[in-house]
Amino acid sequence: MMIKSEFSDLATPTGVMRTFIHRPADNGSYPTILFYSEIFQQTGPIERAARLIAGYGYNVLVPEVFHELNPIGTVLAYDDAGRDKGNADKMAKSVEGYDTDNAATIAWAKTQPWCNGLFGAMGFCIGGHLAFRAALQPEIKATACFYATDLHTNVIPNQPGQHSMERLGEISGELLMIWGKQDPHIPASGRAQVYQALVAAEKTFTWHEFNGPHAFMRDEGDRYDPQLAMIGNQLALDLFARQLRA
Repeated sequence: MMIKSEFSDLATPTGVMRTFIHRPADNGSYPTILFYSEIFQQTGPIERAARLIAGYGYNVLVPEVFHELNPIGTVLAYDDAGRDKGNADKMAKSVEGYDTDNAATIAWAKTQPWCNGLFGAMGFCIGGHLAFRAALQPEIKATACFYATDLHTNVIPNQPGQHSMERLGEISGELLMIWGKQDPHIPASGRAQVYQALVAAEKTFTWHEFNGPHAFMRDEGDRYDPQLAMIGNQLALDLFARQLRA
């Protein structure tokens, strides 16, 4: 499908959040995907990944995940300075801010003529975790998490009892969990911890581990694996078709 790209500055309880919108150009009504970036916000690779999903008939919303901590429109570089700033922002943002961001985004999307009221989520790295976090919202029926960092740690949540894994009971939709076996950020023990928790909570999920490094979906840099990226995108599209098209 032909797509169009624009942005809207949304009001949230913690300030204005720029959200990039990639959607079919025919102005029809489609399911909406909350699409979460890495710590660098909407870089070129994230925009291209979002536009790819949009081309299959979805409204893809990419929020600036650290909008409270940066000027509107901030994009961090894939270098040491960008990584350090993004990791500092990750530590600084209140976990409750992600929940209010999600609720505000969903509420706004419901008012748009291009939204048919069906919602999913998708994300990479910290965005994989934030997609998982978005699944706590009752509207989210399908969530694709790519190498989600910190689900097995206490780094992101900074309030007692607010860890994403402690709130599994609030997830009602289907989860797609994709990992790289050579990812140092989520070792085998961490992946096993997440898997066992999902099983114990009797969640509906599929689980895929590939021989790939962290960020193998990012089409920039020497960790990109085009074959794995194609497989990963197809798995996400299959999930969304199954849960948001029926």
